[in-house]
Amino acid sequence: MNRQQVEAVVRRYYETVDSPTPADVVDLFANDAVYRRPGYEPMVGREALLGFYDRRRVIAEGTHELLGVLVGAPDRAAVEGRFSGRLRDGSSVTLGFADFFTVKEDLIIERSTYFETPTV
Repeated sequence: MNRQQVEAVVRRYYETVDSPTPADVVDLFANDAVYRRPGYEPMVGREALLGFYDRRRVIAEGTHELLGVLVGAPDRAAVEGRFSGRLRDGSSVTLGFADFFTVKEDLIIERSTYFETPTV
């Protein structure tokens, strides 16, 4: 894959993750993909990812705004962005995030997320 293809996969992720259909976002991941997110054990495989996006994710709805996408090595990308939305408990949230992706054959094989929070 070239850099443009990697960026296209990453951008497609953000177009899909804000949709109301969890299976659509999971289809962007490889069968054995790994997702690391603060507060959760690493999620491995599509079944674990579907469980997260369908039931465990605290976000009810919202929008991801991408501030920058940087493609480094041929299969890796970093994203800086802001999320604004509503959580399942009804509260509103706006926060910065950084995501790191590894992409192979048009599928995400690894993703790690970090949030802008005043925890340290």
